[in-house]
Amino acid sequence: MTRLTAFQRVVSQYADIADSLLVYIEEAHPSDGWASSDAPYQIPKHQCLEDRLNAAQLLNVEVPGCLVVADTMENSSNAAYGAYFERLYILKDEKVVYQGGRGPEGYSISELRSWLDQYRNSLENSITVVIHV
Repeated sequence: MTRLTAFQRVVSQYADIADSLLVYIEEAHPSDGWASSDAPYQIPKHQCLEDRLNAAQLLNVEVPGCLVVADTMENSSNAAYGAYFERLYILKDEKVVYQGGRGPEGYSISELRSWLDQYRNSLENSITVVIHV
């Protein structure tokens, strides 16, 4: 199973408690650079934002139900989140509550699932009271 497939399963499984966003950053293995023989797509290094947006569109098919956006050509999201080249985050109330390790070595879908499972359990065990006065 590819990482993208595993991420897509998380998106589906936890859609009731979490919105998902995929930020497409600079291509890790461009076909005209440090190419990967097992890459599902042959994407050259982005020369302009249009190139990056076109490449990001491929992910709309791969991860349905997940909003896909593209980083700027200055790679501001990549720099801000230290994603180089992939990383998982959970934000709650505008704060980072989970920061996964840097990929590929530190990328852990099971760790992400564990955090989301604990969060789901906390929601189920909490009591919400609505009072109309």
